[in-house]
Amino acid sequence: MLKAAGAATGAVGIGIGTGVAASPAAAAGTPFVHPGMLHTRADLERMAAKVKAGAAPYTAGFEKLTLTTGRHSQAAWRPNPQVTPIRGGSGVQNYGALYRDIHAAYQRALRWKITGDTAYADTARDICNAWSGTLKGIGGGSEVVLLAGIYGYQFANVGELLRGYPGFDLARFQDMLVKHFYPMNRHMMYRETNCIGHYWANWDLCSMASIMAIGILCDDRAKFDETVDYFYNGEGNGALAKAIPYVYNDVGLAQWQESGRDQAHSMMGIGLMGTICEMAWNQGVDLYGADDSRFRKACEYVARYNLGYDVPYTPYTWTNGVHCVDTVQNTISEGGRGGGRPVWARVYNHYANRRRMAMPNTREMLARSGPEGGGGHYGPNSGGFDELGFGTLAYTRDKATAAEAAASLSPPKSATAKSGTSGKSGSSKSSAGQSSGGVSTQGAKSDKDLAATGTSDLPLWTAATGVTAVAGGLLLLRRRGQARRDAE
Repeated sequence: MLKAAGAATGAVGIGIGTGVAASPAAAAGTPFVHPGMLHTRADLERMAAKVKAGAAPYTAGFEKLTLTTGRHSQAAWRPNPQVTPIRGGSGVQNYGALYRDIHAAYQRALRWKITGDTAYADTARDICNAWSGTLKGIGGGSEVVLLAGIYGYQFANVGELLRGYPGFDLARFQDMLVKHFYPMNRHMMYRETNCIGHYWANWDLCSMASIMAIGILCDDRAKFDETVDYFYNGEGNGALAKAIPYVYNDVGLAQWQESGRDQAHSMMGIGLMGTICEMAWNQGVDLYGADDSRFRKACEYVARYNLGYDVPYTPYTWTNGVHCVDTVQNTISEGGRGGGRPVWARVYNHYANRRRMAMPNTREMLARSGPEGGGGHYGPNSGGFDELGFGTLAYTRDKATAAEAAASLSPPKSATAKSGTSGKSGSSKSSAGQSSGGVSTQGAKSDKDLAATGTSDLPLWTAATGVTAVAGGLLLLRRRGQARRDAE
């Protein structure tokens, strides 16, 4: 049985200047906390209070929400619901209408929660009602799985923010997600076509996120528990030990499953697993801490490589297609290296500020990237809408005291991830045979500098607010145009 992570989040108000770690509710035998997906009531109150007080870096994060590069945060928006959104296959690719409307609704719902301006909530409500009153199915090729997963969890999060708002048809919205998104999510997780190891981690993870979010939205404990069980014991690459197959304990890093594929999808995976862990945390289940915080080491690994440093790499073998052909990725991929996705603030603030754990590479990534945006800030294609974003605004929190961090309980030893066939722990060799304890760097900083603890957060916060330049240049502006970066 999973150990709960603390007291009810939804009932805790966090004031300006406090260091209280948001401690989730006990999950077993208790009702779901609402709102309780990516944002709890305490989170929303914190955002509103910090923005009202003009506190950094919340103001910079809020400015990203209000002064977007597109139209997504403005009050007026005309929804474009489709009877059957399609992704992949030979049909008309109209799924862009879905992700644009979801992000328009999310950004307005969030802005309403922060400002109290109901004009934004009205528009978000109308978008949700338009889709739940129009959509009759989803379709496409194999990528319909991504449509159901990514947009399923995102839409559910919008519905959670609007729960109880006048005129919002929650029952019809729930029905849409359960009837048309959940079946595809579950088909992906327990598929019989192709080898179970054929699909990349992000395919599983988006499906898992959607099932968990739909479970919370519908007060369906079985769906929530199904995701938690799969996280530990699933056969696909979204399970913890499959998504993070190699752990290098001597350097505090862990290899991500898609590292040999490209970096854009590795970062996408960090975002998706972070989404699952945050939603679980807010319902009293600590997946962040599973298997000695295995996910923390993977975040550090992906961040470090994308900062321009070397990392250890073990050749990765995956089973391809219906005939389960072993395919080996012998080297880490430089594709998309140094690109930007708004996935870092959430994981940094959990591990570094809730739990007081070292996150030097993730911290440096945040400092270089500045305040995180959302849909509309990272390109016009689907890849720019894979993450709801605005992490600087939504997830920044004051550092917990040592006592508060210690009070956030981790799962019992019996609830650790089941080892995958390719999973290893404590490996000390990179693919080149070099000791991972002496990883060379491509930048000016040494490993000792990067591993240092107890450094000030001032450079991070000033970089996020644009007060000072960040040494090392704007690495995250090196977007090489990775042409198909949005193809999941």
